[in-house]
Amino acid sequence: MSSIKIENLYTAYDKADVLMDVSLAVEPGRITCLLGSNGAGKSTLIRSILGLTPPRAGRITVDGKDITGAPTHKVIGDGIACIPEGRRMFPKMTVSENLRLGAYQVRDEALIRERMERVFETFPRLAERRDQLAGTMSGGEQAMVSIGRGLMAGPRILLIDEPSLGLSPLYVKENFRIIESIRETGITVFLVEQNVRQTLAISDYGYVLSGGHLVAQGSAEDLRNDKEVYAAYFG
Repeated sequence: MSSIKIENLYTAYDKADVLMDVSLAVEPGRITCLLGSNGAGKSTLIRSILGLTPPRAGRITVDGKDITGAPTHKVIGDGIACIPEGRRMFPKMTVSENLRLGAYQVRDEALIRERMERVFETFPRLAERRDQLAGTMSGGEQAMVSIGRGLMAGPRILLIDEPSLGLSPLYVKENFRIIESIRETGITVFLVEQNVRQTLAISDYGYVLSGGHLVAQGSAEDLRNDKEVYAAYFG
Protein backbone atom coordinates (compact mmCIF):
# COMPACT_ATOMS: atom_id res chain seq x y z
CA MET A 1 0.00 0.00 0.00
CA SER A 2 1.29 3.43 -0.96
CA SER A 3 0.89 7.00 0.21
CA ILE A 4 1.31 10.59 -0.99
CA LYS A 5 2.56 13.45 1.13
CA ILE A 6 2.25 17.07 0.01
CA GLU A 7 4.13 19.77 1.93
CA ASN A 8 3.73 23.55 1.64
CA LEU A 9 2.73 23.42 -2.02
CA TYR A 10 2.43 26.54 -4.15
CA THR A 11 1.32 26.18 -7.78
CA ALA A 12 0.82 29.09 -10.17
CA TYR A 13 -0.44 29.77 -13.68
CA ASP A 14 1.74 32.53 -15.11
CA LYS A 15 2.39 34.60 -11.98
CA ALA A 16 -0.93 34.03 -10.22
CA ASP A 17 -0.86 31.47 -7.40
CA VAL A 18 -3.72 28.97 -7.55
CA LEU A 19 -2.57 26.77 -4.65
CA MET A 20 -1.06 28.41 -1.58
CA ASP A 21 0.80 26.57 1.18
CA VAL A 22 -1.18 23.34 0.75
CA SER A 23 -0.10 20.40 2.93
CA LEU A 24 -1.96 17.09 3.09
CA ALA A 25 -1.43 13.35 3.33
CA VAL A 26 -3.07 10.57 1.35
CA GLU A 27 -2.76 7.59 3.66
CA PRO A 28 -2.10 4.05 2.37
CA GLY A 29 -5.08 1.81 1.69
CA ARG A 30 -7.63 4.52 2.43
CA ILE A 31 -9.91 6.86 0.50
CA THR A 32 -8.80 10.43 1.14
CA CYS A 33 -11.01 13.10 -0.38
CA LEU A 34 -10.46 16.71 -1.39
CA LEU A 35 -13.66 18.75 -1.40
CA GLY A 36 -14.27 22.21 -2.80
CA SER A 37 -16.32 24.20 -5.25
CA ASN A 38 -15.43 25.03 -8.85
CA GLY A 39 -12.31 27.15 -9.02
CA ALA A 40 -11.04 26.11 -5.59
CA GLY A 41 -7.88 24.61 -7.10
CA LYS A 42 -8.73 20.89 -6.83
CA SER A 43 -7.79 19.91 -10.39
CA THR A 44 -4.65 22.03 -10.18
CA LEU A 45 -3.52 19.91 -7.24
CA ILE A 46 -3.94 16.75 -9.32
CA ARG A 47 -2.01 18.39 -12.17
CA SER A 48 0.77 19.23 -9.72
CA ILE A 49 1.00 15.62 -8.52
CA LEU A 50 1.11 14.34 -12.11
CA GLY A 51 3.77 16.85 -13.16
CA LEU A 52 1.46 18.51 -15.70
CA THR A 53 1.63 21.84 -13.86
CA PRO A 54 4.79 21.67 -11.75
CA PRO A 55 4.60 23.56 -8.44
CA ARG A 56 6.76 26.64 -7.96
CA ALA A 57 7.44 25.70 -4.33
CA GLY A 58 6.81 22.84 -1.93
CA ARG A 59 7.32 19.10 -2.05
CA ILE A 60 5.39 16.02 -3.21
CA THR A 61 6.54 12.56 -2.16
CA VAL A 62 5.23 9.06 -2.88
CA ASP A 63 6.31 6.49 -0.28
CA GLY A 64 9.05 8.93 0.70
CA LYS A 65 10.35 9.40 -2.87
CA ASP A 66 10.39 13.01 -4.05
CA ILE A 67 8.41 13.32 -7.31
CA THR A 68 8.01 17.11 -7.26
CA GLY A 69 7.93 18.33 -10.86
CA ALA A 70 8.87 14.91 -12.24
CA PRO A 71 7.80 14.16 -15.84
CA THR A 72 4.32 12.68 -16.03
CA HIS A 73 5.44 9.34 -17.49
CA LYS A 74 7.79 8.85 -14.54
CA VAL A 75 5.03 9.67 -12.04
CA ILE A 76 2.81 7.08 -13.70
CA GLY A 77 5.72 4.65 -13.71
CA ASP A 78 5.90 5.08 -9.93
CA GLY A 79 2.45 3.51 -9.64
CA ILE A 80 0.09 6.50 -9.85
CA ALA A 81 -2.87 6.44 -12.25
CA CYS A 82 -5.45 9.17 -12.85
CA ILE A 83 -9.09 9.02 -13.84
CA PRO A 84 -9.53 12.49 -15.31
CA GLU A 85 -12.42 14.89 -15.02
CA GLY A 86 -14.86 14.50 -17.90
CA ARG A 87 -13.77 10.90 -18.65
CA ARG A 88 -11.72 11.83 -21.78
CA MET A 89 -12.59 8.87 -23.98
CA PHE A 90 -11.16 8.19 -27.41
CA PRO A 91 -14.60 8.13 -29.08
CA LYS A 92 -13.58 6.37 -32.32
CA MET A 93 -11.83 3.56 -30.49
CA THR A 94 -13.57 0.53 -29.01
CA VAL A 95 -14.01 -0.15 -25.31
CA SER A 96 -11.19 -2.73 -25.41
CA GLU A 97 -8.88 -0.34 -27.25
CA ASN A 98 -9.54 2.42 -24.72
CA LEU A 99 -8.82 0.02 -21.86
CA ARG A 100 -5.55 -1.18 -23.42
CA LEU A 101 -4.30 2.41 -23.49
CA GLY A 102 -4.32 2.34 -19.70
CA ALA A 103 -1.67 -0.38 -19.82
CA TYR A 104 0.56 1.31 -22.37
CA GLN A 105 3.63 0.91 -20.14
CA VAL A 106 2.98 -2.84 -19.70
CA ARG A 107 4.85 -5.15 -22.08
CA ASP A 108 3.48 -8.47 -20.80
CA GLU A 109 0.53 -9.39 -23.03
CA ALA A 110 -0.70 -12.04 -20.59
CA LEU A 111 -0.78 -9.45 -17.79
CA ILE A 112 -2.73 -7.03 -19.99
CA ARG A 113 -5.32 -9.75 -20.74
CA GLU A 114 -5.55 -10.65 -17.05
CA ARG A 115 -6.16 -7.04 -16.04
CA MET A 116 -8.73 -6.58 -18.78
CA GLU A 117 -10.67 -9.63 -17.62
CA ARG A 118 -10.60 -8.21 -14.10
CA VAL A 119 -12.06 -4.94 -15.41
CA PHE A 120 -14.77 -6.90 -17.24
CA GLU A 121 -15.58 -8.76 -14.00
CA THR A 122 -15.97 -5.39 -12.26
CA PHE A 123 -18.00 -3.92 -15.15
CA PRO A 124 -19.98 -6.74 -16.86
CA ARG A 125 -21.60 -4.18 -19.13
CA LEU A 126 -18.20 -3.37 -20.63
CA ALA A 127 -17.60 -7.07 -21.29
CA GLU A 128 -20.83 -7.14 -23.30
CA ARG A 129 -19.77 -4.05 -25.26
CA ARG A 130 -16.03 -4.56 -25.58
CA ASP A 131 -16.16 -4.04 -29.37
CA GLN A 132 -18.46 -1.00 -29.25
CA LEU A 133 -17.06 2.46 -30.07
CA ALA A 134 -16.66 4.41 -26.83
CA GLY A 135 -18.18 7.53 -28.39
CA THR A 136 -21.52 5.76 -28.87
CA MET A 137 -21.89 4.87 -25.17
CA SER A 138 -23.81 6.72 -22.48
CA GLY A 139 -22.04 9.01 -20.01
CA GLY A 140 -22.32 6.41 -17.27
CA GLU A 141 -20.85 3.69 -19.47
CA GLN A 142 -18.00 5.97 -20.48
CA ALA A 143 -17.33 6.58 -16.79
CA MET A 144 -16.94 2.81 -16.37
CA VAL A 145 -14.43 2.76 -19.24
CA SER A 146 -12.51 5.63 -17.64
CA ILE A 147 -12.26 3.86 -14.28
CA GLY A 148 -11.37 0.58 -15.98
CA ARG A 149 -8.64 2.28 -18.01
CA GLY A 150 -7.12 3.64 -14.80
CA LEU A 151 -7.13 0.15 -13.26
CA MET A 152 -5.40 -1.30 -16.33
CA ALA A 153 -2.18 0.42 -15.24
CA GLY A 154 -2.12 -1.72 -12.09
CA PRO A 155 -1.78 1.37 -9.89
CA ARG A 156 -0.81 1.50 -6.25
CA ILE A 157 -2.44 4.95 -6.00
CA LEU A 158 -5.48 6.10 -7.96
CA LEU A 159 -6.29 9.80 -8.41
CA ILE A 160 -9.97 10.32 -9.30
CA ASP A 161 -11.04 13.78 -10.48
CA GLU A 162 -14.77 14.66 -10.27
CA PRO A 163 -16.21 11.19 -11.01
CA SER A 164 -19.81 12.40 -10.58
CA LEU A 165 -19.51 15.19 -13.16
CA GLY A 166 -22.35 15.09 -15.69
CA LEU A 167 -23.75 11.74 -14.54
CA SER A 168 -27.28 10.79 -13.55
CA PRO A 169 -27.87 10.06 -9.84
CA LEU A 170 -28.07 6.33 -10.61
CA TYR A 171 -24.63 6.25 -12.26
CA VAL A 172 -23.17 8.50 -9.55
CA LYS A 173 -24.25 6.01 -6.91
CA GLU A 174 -22.82 3.10 -8.91
CA ASN A 175 -19.52 4.93 -9.51
CA PHE A 176 -19.07 5.62 -5.83
CA ARG A 177 -19.84 1.98 -5.02
CA ILE A 178 -17.08 0.93 -7.44
CA ILE A 179 -14.62 3.44 -5.94
CA GLU A 180 -15.33 2.06 -2.49
CA SER A 181 -14.68 -1.47 -3.75
CA ILE A 182 -11.33 -0.35 -5.24
CA ARG A 183 -10.14 0.52 -1.74
CA GLU A 184 -10.94 -3.05 -0.67
CA THR A 185 -8.34 -4.31 -3.18
CA GLY A 186 -5.60 -2.37 -1.35
CA ILE A 187 -5.32 0.52 -3.80
CA THR A 188 -4.90 3.93 -2.17
CA VAL A 189 -7.50 6.41 -3.49
CA PHE A 190 -7.33 10.22 -3.66
CA LEU A 191 -10.83 11.38 -4.55
CA VAL A 192 -11.36 14.97 -5.72
CA GLU A 193 -15.03 15.97 -5.79
CA GLN A 194 -17.78 18.56 -5.32
CA ASN A 195 -20.43 15.99 -4.36
CA VAL A 196 -20.00 16.32 -0.61
CA ARG A 197 -22.58 13.87 0.70
CA GLN A 198 -21.65 10.93 -1.53
CA THR A 199 -17.91 11.55 -1.15
CA LEU A 200 -17.90 11.70 2.64
CA ALA A 201 -20.08 8.57 2.76
CA ILE A 202 -17.22 6.45 1.32
CA SER A 203 -14.12 8.38 2.44
CA ASP A 204 -11.94 7.78 5.48
CA TYR A 205 -10.46 11.27 5.75
CA GLY A 206 -11.05 14.57 3.99
CA TYR A 207 -9.73 18.03 3.26
CA VAL A 208 -11.63 21.14 2.17
CA LEU A 209 -10.02 23.50 -0.34
CA SER A 210 -11.28 27.05 -0.84
CA GLY A 211 -9.60 29.77 -2.88
CA GLY A 212 -6.39 27.75 -3.10
CA HIS A 213 -6.10 27.30 0.68
CA LEU A 214 -6.92 24.31 2.85
CA VAL A 215 -9.59 25.53 5.23
CA ALA A 216 -10.67 22.35 7.02
CA GLN A 217 -9.70 18.72 7.49
CA GLY A 218 -10.73 15.75 9.55
CA SER A 219 -12.22 12.30 9.45
CA ALA A 220 -15.11 11.93 7.04
CA GLU A 221 -17.45 11.57 10.00
CA ASP A 222 -16.16 14.77 11.63
CA LEU A 223 -16.56 16.74 8.40
CA ARG A 224 -20.07 15.34 7.90
CA ASN A 225 -21.05 16.49 11.37
CA ASP A 226 -19.34 19.90 11.24
CA LYS A 227 -22.26 22.24 10.57
CA GLU A 228 -20.00 25.31 10.36
CA VAL A 229 -17.90 23.71 7.60
CA TYR A 230 -21.03 22.66 5.74
CA ALA A 231 -22.59 26.09 5.98
CA ALA A 232 -19.43 27.98 5.05
CA TYR A 233 -18.21 25.92 2.12
CA PHE A 234 -21.03 23.74 0.83
CA GLY A 235 -24.12 25.88 1.42
